[in-house]
Amino acid sequence: MPHTRRYIAVDPDDQSLCIETDIAPTPAPGEILIKVAAAGLNRADLLQRAGLYPPPEDASPIMGLEVAGTVLALGHEVTGWQVGDSVCALTHGGGYADHAVAPQGQCLPIPAGMNMEEAAALPEALLTVWHNVFQRAAMQAGDNVLIHGGASGIGTLGIQMVNALGGKVYTTAGNEQKCTDLETLGAVKAFNYQTQDFEVALTEAGLKDRINVILDLAGGDFIQKNINVAAPEGRIVNIAFIRGFQAEVNFAPLLIKRITFTGSTLRSQSFEQKTIMCREIIEHIYPHLQNGSIKPIIDRVFELDEVASAHDHMQSGAHMGKIILRT
Repeated sequence: MPHTRRYIAVDPDDQSLCIETDIAPTPAPGEILIKVAAAGLNRADLLQRAGLYPPPEDASPIMGLEVAGTVLALGHEVTGWQVGDSVCALTHGGGYADHAVAPQGQCLPIPAGMNMEEAAALPEALLTVWHNVFQRAAMQAGDNVLIHGGASGIGTLGIQMVNALGGKVYTTAGNEQKCTDLETLGAVKAFNYQTQDFEVALTEAGLKDRINVILDLAGGDFIQKNINVAAPEGRIVNIAFIRGFQAEVNFAPLLIKRITFTGSTLRSQSFEQKTIMCREIIEHIYPHLQNGSIKPIIDRVFELDEVASAHDHMQSGAHMGKIILRT
């Protein structure tokens, strides 16, 4: 018997949000149907709601890129999962609902001792950090790593992942309390970008030309500063441009220091690429999740019908860690 699904719809005229009801999707071959307990919010959701980040043609038009819940049904060719298993997953859209499907290669076990809200905070941040810091930027133990936006879901998990694999993390955040909290979380030093120039601060600390990896979601005026502090053979990866897509940049240091400057989005990558990320995360990061040395930071949990307030909270920038919807 088909399941009824509640999901969040966007009014195309005024971008307001409301709960609608329809029939839950049937899992296609290689997919898992999940009874969603919690879903993670991401800045991409705000962009999609505003019409600035349309989903791929083969994706669900419903917002939501990560969920945690219980396996409800299996599509043909699914192996390694059983109905009733606890799971967290990177979805191809459709996470703002109480039923969602996900490709089996993007499904992850819930680490021991984690609740559903914590598990829903994992998939997007885990894959984003793993792909950009460890796959693209090839971070090695002993590297100095600068993570901008350290108080975000990506930043808070990224600081812990880099620490767990032997890097030394420096970060930026928007107020003193966040900086203090990020140093407690494991950053060697957190810089308040509202009152400090991180380039000047790193230079005064003797770290100019010694930052091996930079994960940047800011862009704009940070682009030049990143190039200036990067080490010879440094790797800079941009995943967003919150401070602007355009900047006047002197690229001479890029040549002199042989810097790799790259960027990516997670959503545009293939299921096969994401499956590889998940396998590597299970091998290298899951031991640290299982023993509790890496743990997602949850800022607030909202109910599904409070989604508009959850979006407002994310837009304000006041959060520290992940914002979660409970379905």
